[in-house]
Amino acid sequence: QVQLVESGGGLVQAGGSLRLSCAASGSFFSINTMGWYRQAPGKQRELVATITHSGNTNYVDSVKGRFTISRDNAKNTVYLQMNSLKPEDTAVYYCNAAAILRVTYMFLELWGQGTLVTVSS
Repeated sequence: QVQLVESGGGLVQAGGSLRLSCAASGSFFSINTMGWYRQAPGKQRELVATITHSGNTNYVDSVKGRFTISRDNAKNTVYLQMNSLKPEDTAVYYCNAAAILRVTYMFLELWGQGTLVTVSS
């Protein structure tokens, strides 16, 4: 019963900022790499950013310099700080993580419920 719970989406004007949060809850041993995907209306889901347990980050080119992914391992939470938002950033944002389960040490891929980010022009 491991799950990811997202929050922080909303409607903002172009140039504004939002911070998304995603917290893992349930019974697990640890969380490894965490990331954010997004899916715009009528478009395929794309990877936005990832962060490893040790803090190494990667970003899709379109958000470099504007978005920052971070994590708090003590809280099992990953964040996405989104600055200088553009209308093309409008999408449902999904948190993703790989959890190692207790006792069995099996990997379980997790997805958040999605949070809508709308950027108006």
